[in-house]
Amino acid sequence: MKKYAIPAAALAALITLTYFAFRPDPQDAAGSVATSDSLAIVDVTVPPELSELAALGAVAFESACINCHGENAEGKKGFGPPLVHKIYEPSHHGDYAFLMAVENGVRSHHWPFGNMPPQEGFTQGDVKAIIAYVRELQRANGIN
Repeated sequence: MKKYAIPAAALAALITLTYFAFRPDPQDAAGSVATSDSLAIVDVTVPPELSELAALGAVAFESACINCHGENAEGKKGFGPPLVHKIYEPSHHGDYAFLMAVENGVRSHHWPFGNMPPQEGFTQGDVKAIIAYVRELQRANGIN
């Protein structure tokens, strides 16, 4: 049993170091880190005008997504990640990933918020409008 103690401790240390070395850093987001008196994770610049589809998406987002992902997808400490973040740029998380996340839920893999359950009551059209809203917010914050 003792012969496994040192390799197990080394493995645990390696896993811990890897986690801290590669976990998402809110300061790497396009916006600046939000103030400490807020639950927001990043500050988000909202574009002065949204397309018609994104405006519909904003309404749908506020009906459910805001509870975990915060106002304007800025994230919410203790609840959910900011979607206005380089991790969610289209080249890493395409629109289909958002559709599948709503439909099937998501195992926690980028952030320490736990798993996202499937979201009920949204049509694919609703989700496409939400995606348009998130993408417009991302572009307004330098995430393409």
